[in-house]
Amino acid sequence: MKTSTSKKAMSFIFLCSGCFLMVAKLSAQLKKTFDIVSYVVPEGWKKQEQENIISYSISDKKNNSWCVISIVKSTISKGNIEADFESEWQELVAKPYRITELPEANEVQETDGRKLKAGGGKFVFNGADAIAMLTTFSEANRCVSIVTTTNVQDYLPAIEAMIGSVELKKTAGQVQPVTQSASQVATGFKYNTTNFTDGWTSVIQDDWIEVRKNNVKVLIHYPNKTADAYNSVLMDGLKNAWDILVAPRYSSARNFSFKPLQSWQSIEFAEADCTEKITGNTVHVVLFKKDFSNGSGKYLEFITPDKNTLEQEFGPYVSAALSKNWDKMAAMASYNKFAVDAGDLRGKWTTDFSGITQFVNAYTGANAGMSTHSSAQSYDFTGNTYKWQIAVASGFVGNIKFQNVSTTGKFSLPDMWHIYFSDKEGKPKTYNAFFSCIKAARVLWLDDTGYAKSE
Repeated sequence: MKTSTSKKAMSFIFLCSGCFLMVAKLSAQLKKTFDIVSYVVPEGWKKQEQENIISYSISDKKNNSWCVISIVKSTISKGNIEADFESEWQELVAKPYRITELPEANEVQETDGRKLKAGGGKFVFNGADAIAMLTTFSEANRCVSIVTTTNVQDYLPAIEAMIGSVELKKTAGQVQPVTQSASQVATGFKYNTTNFTDGWTSVIQDDWIEVRKNNVKVLIHYPNKTADAYNSVLMDGLKNAWDILVAPRYSSARNFSFKPLQSWQSIEFAEADCTEKITGNTVHVVLFKKDFSNGSGKYLEFITPDKNTLEQEFGPYVSAALSKNWDKMAAMASYNKFAVDAGDLRGKWTTDFSGITQFVNAYTGANAGMSTHSSAQSYDFTGNTYKWQIAVASGFVGNIKFQNVSTTGKFSLPDMWHIYFSDKEGKPKTYNAFFSCIKAARVLWLDDTGYAKSE
């Protein structure tokens, strides 16, 4: 009998969570493994595997019933189980199944250093009611989720058995240098957290860098083509960015105020008192962006308990785009900064630049020629050796000169923020070094104070 939206089906969310606190006594040969998860698959279920997710499904045409259990590849934890569950719910359940209501969720449970939160909600599939359930585990610095969807409660025993069999591989422990808190995770990079000496802490997340100090949180949003798209009307561009980057994580907003300031260094500023979907808490949210003279600038989201807290930390809103009052907020973008380990450098890193200058006769307005400059630079790291190469083409069009320089040598890291090269153009050099992050990738910055910065 189909009972997709019954209270009994919803109560399974809470019943099922209890089984995670028990170790399943199942023979090792029955266990399957995906990413950091080992588990037992119910008999007769079909497997479908993709790069970041593995799913098991079953259906019965006689009563038109179906069920799908999907294990999603682990990600970097956001620091606590509540934040992990909220993020996973939005990305894995709410958005794909168009669930707008808050999930019915259980209390957080913990055993052997592993925390668990489970919840669920109703959605419509093919014109009929169905239920989606999310189970999120946080352990050490990793977060992993299991999404279950079904239109009947007949499969609940199988779901309970599979999720109850879950075991997580232990991830490596944490190390804490003097100026850097770091964790070894499965991203291929060593350092994913930075403790700055001024009290701010930065943590890499899937869609932003999260920077915290006391009760102030700042999200440095990664580049987003849709949100960052140029709009000749500054107000329209700001509202578009709010809808994409901010609105999906809040259930309601009041006291809205959009206050863009047009200038050669424009300011985008929007604020509202918002209700967080997952916690129900009311917070003050500001979306901010300062465009510098070269057109750069990143969207920053400031989240504080109230407006007064924001203004105590960053100062009140000012109506002049060039005011120095904006500098402290804009400076938060610089906290996208993470240390470098020798193992992070293996492989080839490249960058390139090109530009032109058009000359015009100041008296006649006639064309006086055009010069061009382009360069391509690469570092190839292997073990403790490197090969550096730069190729440059520059000069007036029709008389362009080409140069090519390359060097090989050994490198070392005096500390996690510097790289020493034994030979760069005939002499040893030490560069400041750090990573910044974009979605699913990192940018290596090398900065010799006597020369230009290299990206």
